Amino acid sequence: MCGIIGYIGKRQAYPILIKGLQRLEYRGYDSAGIALLDNDLLNVYKAKGKVSDLVRFAEQQDVNGTIGIAHTRWATHGEPNQINAHPHCSQSEELAIIHNGIIENYAVLKESLIKHGYTFQSQTDTEVLVQLIDYVKKSNNVDLTKAVQLALNQVVGAYAIAVIEKGNPDVIVAARKGSPLVVGIGDGEFFLASDATPIVEYTNKVVYIGDEEIVTLKRGEDIKIKTIADVVKTPEIQRLELTLSQLEKGGYPHFMLKEIFEQPKTLSDSMRGRLNLEEKEIKLSGFIDNKEKFLNAKRIIITACGTSWHAGLIGKYAIEEFCRIPVEVEYSSEFRYRKPVIHGDDLVIAISQSGETADTLAAVELAKSHGAFIFGICNVVGSSIPRNTNSGCYTHAGPEIGVASTKAFTAQVTVLTMLALLIGKEKGTLSVERYKEIVSELGNIPQKMRSLLDQNDMIAQFAKTFTYAQNFIYLGRGYNYPVALEGALKLKEISYIHAEGYPAAEMKHGPIALISQEMPVVVIAPSAGMYEKVVSNIQEIKARKGRIISIVTEGDTVVTNLSDYYISIPDTEECLVPLLAAIPLQLMAYHIAVVKGCNVDQPRNLAKSVTVE
Repeated sequence: MCGIIGYIGKRQAYPILIKGLQRLEYRGYDSAGIALLDNDLLNVYKAKGKVSDLVRFAEQQDVNGTIGIAHTRWATHGEPNQINAHPHCSQSEELAIIHNGIIENYAVLKESLIKHGYTFQSQTDTEVLVQLIDYVKKSNNVDLTKAVQLALNQVVGAYAIAVIEKGNPDVIVAARKGSPLVVGIGDGEFFLASDATPIVEYTNKVVYIGDEEIVTLKRGEDIKIKTIADVVKTPEIQRLELTLSQLEKGGYPHFMLKEIFEQPKTLSDSMRGRLNLEEKEIKLSGFIDNKEKFLNAKRIIITACGTSWHAGLIGKYAIEEFCRIPVEVEYSSEFRYRKPVIHGDDLVIAISQSGETADTLAAVELAKSHGAFIFGICNVVGSSIPRNTNSGCYTHAGPEIGVASTKAFTAQVTVLTMLALLIGKEKGTLSVERYKEIVSELGNIPQKMRSLLDQNDMIAQFAKTFTYAQNFIYLGRGYNYPVALEGALKLKEISYIHAEGYPAAEMKHGPIALISQEMPVVVIAPSAGMYEKVVSNIQEIKARKGRIISIVTEGDTVVTNLSDYYISIPDTEECLVPLLAAIPLQLMAYHIAVVKGCNVDQPRNLAKSVTVE
């Protein structure tokens, strides 16, 4: 959940590392630090807060050097402060390390190192790791790569690390297990990072480092990779599809707003080459190549976290309706630990925007150990989940920099919907006529999204009214219950207002006690679905003087007359309503947070890629 960047080459490292940290700041922003090697000098500078705080601190410092590593932190062990910030140095001040992940047996290792005379300055597990590497290097009289290899054989946990050594200004040693790491290969230079975002402007040639692999980047030599078990690996160079323009705000005040407005294009990209509007057909290679696995599955288990879990719930509704296969949607963090019943003929769908979500990765490994077939739905090419699943489908949402997921969510729902339609048609549980109707309408959704985004200014105006609120309730039924959950999550994440989502009919079983003039209630009430039932729920709220914000189908007169504020969405198929209804909820959360002065792209205590448990 931290950002790692490293450089070795002909250029001055400091500007490259700082720019890289700024691109990676969405991964963590409690503190930041940098270590630079300049001949025999090892200079380490750290600051609590954002990368800008580090830049101010380093203004009067010596930042020379053509090799360096840098880090932006999301705290796990130890509070966010300068001492706990990375890089951490060994007691000898000869080694510096940056680390993403958690060393689970750090306490045992620390106790042993104390007995060998080591003292510690920070509360972090990372300092324990650099001291261990230092001890192993000295006691075994080995080079840095070997010391890292031997030390990691004693480590339990997850990590992506990069280490540099005073007096050795030509080498960076890095390694990973359960936390992402990618190497960019330039002309006589190497770039190292948690993901490709800081690399793309320098090179489009990358190598994704695998689990339990150690990479040595030495000036003037080719990249070298081996495992912690000492097996030499041949690097597989891949070409980046990412572009620099995708990483800029493009004139928008925040990445989140840009990404909300990108959703019509995102859905088109998700469907491109897969949905043929002329023939009204869907083709997914991950399904075609494993058709029998899908058609013979007795049960589907969807495992995910956060927003991806909400997308999975919508997928459950679609798969059960169209395919008549029972679906369970599991929080990955619970699934991996509760001794679930998994059969060999189960099909497991793992959903993750980053492809690196630690709990979802662990859930994948658990399901594989029981013989289940694993299908991944992921946004980031080359990430761990695509490499660890039997098959899958990329969402092609493009880089999502805002911590609160928007376009990744609707892209996931789109892929799940296409998958459900395809399975249903092939199984014969969905008629060809109905299949073609929904496929045709799915192709219309991007244009309907564009018309919906025209209401942004109106939503911004009425959102100002609700900045006073301390609590919100979101209600929906059927396909729109998960949308209510997602809308509530967006508001919580970026505005710090407590919000809860419920099935609308469940309101009378407890939450109705909260209704008052001070309680805004967001109701998703499209004409498709259980419209009359939702109208009845709204009347119960109005009877108790609740304030209603409704999402309605264009032309609605009943719910709009009962509402204090309403947002109209174009008419569409019931199963596709979530793709439209999510957008006004995203915009409302965004504008409330902006008026409150919150940092919408980097909300407090949150990080984009949750690579630790």
